[in-house]
Amino acid sequence: MSKVSTCLWFERDAEEAARFYTSLIPGSAVDHVQRSPAQWPAGEAGDVILVLFNLAGQSYQGLNGGNRADYGTAASISVTCKDQAEVDRLWGALTANGGSEIACGWLRDRWGVPWQIVPEIMVRLLADPDPAVANRAFTAMTTMVKLDVAALERAAAG
Repeated sequence: MSKVSTCLWFERDAEEAARFYTSLIPGSAVDHVQRSPAQWPAGEAGDVILVLFNLAGQSYQGLNGGNRADYGTAASISVTCKDQAEVDRLWGALTANGGSEIACGWLRDRWGVPWQIVPEIMVRLLADPDPAVANRAFTAMTTMVKLDVAALERAAAG
């Protein structure tokens, strides 16, 4: 177990969420499922209480807390994608079954967890040594919901 990890609160389906997340991100795995040894405020003996998992090596915990958490948008899981196909695949999977789109590459999955799905070209364009290129890319991004690589490249080119 990693010394530091992010803990995500779920009502009762931390294991389902962890298995779903790890199926989406290559190099990810569910590392441990902890079951309650006794009855507890949010469940019965044998119920899953904690799931340790990693997304591409980044440690997470999924905690079943008995009620739904309100995540807000102060924190999110950010995934850098190699191309539009990866953006589209993750976006579709994470917004399915009750997820929702937010803006500028942000979404909320069906458990309410906020994510940023960012093509790596966005990072490069924002760091372009020509401030006009970075500005055009940034301005284009602010008009998008799901980020569109081709549209970002067109905007950056002027």
